[in-house]
Amino acid sequence: MKTHVTEIAPNTFRISTFHPEFGIQFNQFLIRDEQPLLIHTGFKNMLDYTLSGIRRIIDPAQLRWIGFSHFEADECGALNGLLALAPNAQAICSQVAAMVNLSDFACREARGLADNEAINIGRHQIRFLASPHVPHGWDAGLFFDETEKTLFCSDLFFHGGDPEPLMDGDISARAEAAIREGLLGPLAHDMPFTPYTISTLQRLANLEPYTLATMHGSSFQGDSKQAILALASIVANLLS
Repeated sequence: MKTHVTEIAPNTFRISTFHPEFGIQFNQFLIRDEQPLLIHTGFKNMLDYTLSGIRRIIDPAQLRWIGFSHFEADECGALNGLLALAPNAQAICSQVAAMVNLSDFACREARGLADNEAINIGRHQIRFLASPHVPHGWDAGLFFDETEKTLFCSDLFFHGGDPEPLMDGDISARAEAAIREGLLGPLAHDMPFTPYTISTLQRLANLEPYTLATMHGSSFQGDSKQAILALASIVANLLS
């Protein structure tokens, strides 16, 4: 496996490793700033690949914040390994994730963020949006860089293969194909449809992001509001 690093927005770097057994990319995102923030840690057993990417941008010991959407191995499996290397780093996640999962899992106390809480990491202001069950998990939340208008999408817009780092085409079509096919079989229902799904996606669209930082597959730049609304329609048609 090989790790590639691409700057997808000013001082925002995509660290991508294609895993041939899964047939998908695992992407982390590092914002280089006064208080560097890493979004997603990757699997514990892929930590060396993640570190190889981080080291091309900053010394991993400089990490200050480590964020993730929901408690899942590819989201935060390598958290403790990173905390061991970065003495001033702290995990940030939803209050539910901090209380229910990281209070036992993490080797240092995590900071649980309230819905709509913001953290200033230097030039970038990062806002946390609680999004239970979007993409999945009752502890889910997403991070939005208000400075560069980048939405860190976690598993939203998931698509497989080893595509280009950044695209400007129809990312919703790729997401639809992935939902239909499913990593674990057709319509595997990894994304539940709840009474809050469409309103949550509408809330994300209202942010009018410019860049969608996708955890599995290409990131996207362009009319991200329309892409999110298209995804909401796809999800409603396929999963409701």
